[in-house]
Amino acid sequence: MNRRFVICLMLVTSALVGAAQQRRSVSEKIEWTYSDKTEKPDPALPNVLLIGDSITRAYYQAVAEDLEGKANCYYFATSASIGDERLPPQLAEYFAMMHVRWDVVHFNNGMHGWGYTEQEYRQYLPEMLAAVRMGAPAAKLVWASTTPVRKDKDGGASNSRIVARNAIALEFLTKQQIPMDDQHALMSQHQDLHSDDVHFNTEGSEVQGKQVAESVIRLLPSIGKPGTR
Repeated sequence: MNRRFVICLMLVTSALVGAAQQRRSVSEKIEWTYSDKTEKPDPALPNVLLIGDSITRAYYQAVAEDLEGKANCYYFATSASIGDERLPPQLAEYFAMMHVRWDVVHFNNGMHGWGYTEQEYRQYLPEMLAAVRMGAPAAKLVWASTTPVRKDKDGGASNSRIVARNAIALEFLTKQQIPMDDQHALMSQHQDLHSDDVHFNTEGSEVQGKQVAESVIRLLPSIGKPGTR
């Protein structure tokens, strides 16, 4: 097993030790992960990683197209939520597998894990940030707020809980001096672009992707000159 992965996994999981006995595990009926990347990464370009869920997966292509010639674009999407003890090891495994020096990581988590309370969301959000920083120590980070839903679902996604989670994330990440890509504010203006109660259609994903790309481009290092990376 890759030594770096073992070290990362040990450090990430050590954050759980104090609360291990009290920790709840709430799984969903279907759990999944997806990833994709630029087909032929250009070693001269910066590397950008998008972390999120199925909504990230939907806007990834639009972001990759907007970043073409500016950065190599990758994504990792998972149904594991903040609060789920599987999330940090998943991230650690992905980072160890890719062997990439990341320049920018754009990340979000908030549309899954409705069996966890907002207090648990607050408690375990630092775990995700720690896993991202561990896997991408040189990267500049940007957090994406969670998008609104078209219709609240009993026991599932609801706009009041999304607003609460976004507020928790904003408070924490502001203290960490991590900028926010406010996808919630953006898509609140485009509720007509939902493809279902949660996801957006192709036009909606393109609207999202444009703003994601803009937030990433602001953080990209200069390229094309010796010594700029």
